[in-house]
Amino acid sequence: MQRRISAEDMRWPGYLRAPHEAKPTAVGLWTTATDPLGRCELVPELIAAAIYPGQAATDLVIEHLLMLADSGFLTIYQERGSEWIALRRPLRVDARLASSDAPEPPHEHSRTFVAVGGAGERAGARVRAEQGERVSQWATWAEEQETRTRPPKRPLLMDAPPIGCPDHPSGRFKDCGPCGTARRRHDRWVQEARYGEQMTEYEQNQEAGEVWDDSTF
Repeated sequence: MQRRISAEDMRWPGYLRAPHEAKPTAVGLWTTATDPLGRCELVPELIAAAIYPGQAATDLVIEHLLMLADSGFLTIYQERGSEWIALRRPLRVDARLASSDAPEPPHEHSRTFVAVGGAGERAGARVRAEQGERVSQWATWAEEQETRTRPPKRPLLMDAPPIGCPDHPSGRFKDCGPCGTARRRHDRWVQEARYGEQMTEYEQNQEAGEVWDDSTF
């Protein structure tokens, strides 16, 4: 799919604020590494291969992704047990081709329209939908205000073991037995860390649910 960057895109603050060294990666994310809605799974090796083919650029891409997240060019989020990225300003494409298999980032809402019979029913449905949207917006605002006082969450990939062997710490396209072993160790570490976070969140939700059930009004 042909995607072109416009002059307006180049003037977008999210791109202008990005560090100069990370801008080639930003352009690659716009044009090649993400889907039509600007999303993809955060697999640094695949992103590096798409933007910098033939180069050992995995560590560089990880560094640039963190820079671009800080500058507001993209969002990093977790869904379906994996980490994903979503560009805050994807390039414009043909609306007929603008689809994505990636999960939506948090706080992204889509409008749905339901056909109901009678003007009164339609008006009531619209009022309820607007009220629900306002409640959702206030909940989102309250959550954002609360999270501003919390320190940013350290990405798992910054603590993961190297994906390659001591001779090839960034991995290698050619066959290398030690690199394969290191990559499996890396993947297992990431999976175990993500599972631990999910179990911690589950236990916290369970404790919150127990407190709620014991409350009286």
